[in-house]
Amino acid sequence: MTDHSEELLGLLDIEQLEVDLFRGIGSGGETTVRIFGGHVIAQALAAAYRTVPDRLCHSLHAYFIRPGDPKIPVIYSVDRARDGGSFTTRRVVAIQHGKQILNLSASFHVAEDGWEHQHAMPEVAGPEGLMGRAELRELYADKISDKQRSDFFRPRPIDIREVAPQDLFDPSSADDRNHLWFRMEAARGQGPQMQHCLLAYASDMNLLGSSLRPHGLTWFKGGVMTASLDHAMWFHAPIDFGDWHLYSMDAPFTGGGRGFNRGSVFTQDGRLVASVAQEGLMRPYRAKG
Repeated sequence: MTDHSEELLGLLDIEQLEVDLFRGIGSGGETTVRIFGGHVIAQALAAAYRTVPDRLCHSLHAYFIRPGDPKIPVIYSVDRARDGGSFTTRRVVAIQHGKQILNLSASFHVAEDGWEHQHAMPEVAGPEGLMGRAELRELYADKISDKQRSDFFRPRPIDIREVAPQDLFDPSSADDRNHLWFRMEAARGQGPQMQHCLLAYASDMNLLGSSLRPHGLTWFKGGVMTASLDHAMWFHAPIDFGDWHLYSMDAPFTGGGRGFNRGSVFTQDGRLVASVAQEGLMRPYRAKG
């Protein structure tokens, strides 16, 4: 297990302060500039799970309210909205500096049998032979400032292999459909609750980028201010995030300074295990100077 994988597992092992009150580490994970959105979602889900010992989450809906400050911990307050015969509902509020930075609702369901069908997994190149994140970032070593270098090349816990990566600094307009493979080998042997939290963390990766692709934009190119506004996720089937999963994304609409993005997560053998939707800010931005 690599140190950065241990770091992520530690981030999701939140501390209980009181009944229904928890504290999570704010630093670490994907970025040191502000708290990565998936980081807060995953910790909020972990907090909800601490109050639901016998059921698994089937859906969550979250709103990002303020940027997270990585310099201080995040406090999570859980409201036990309902404990029903088949479904349990929790509401989680994430707080920093006395203000909400995220609120999340999650629903948990007893295991039941029923009819089954799913859409087929897209036919794309497999993860073998594709470049990993560290290899791709090495291609841009001469374009990164000394100030950004340590964060840009910092090891990260999730292994990502993009099927058709764009040039980070000079992207061409591309189809909004966007595919990557991801996994975290250290997820092997973790319980189903942690598997959900890890996938929730990873589900915020590259999703908003689907909206940027048709417009020839990336975060590194500049000219656009981006932020995740909300995030919804549905868990369909058991997950082992130690194995490769395909994240198939698209963005059917951009407009009004926002982009709408969708994602489907498949096992390597084609089983649909989760679905994701997110709206993000896409505001034209011109730096002062």
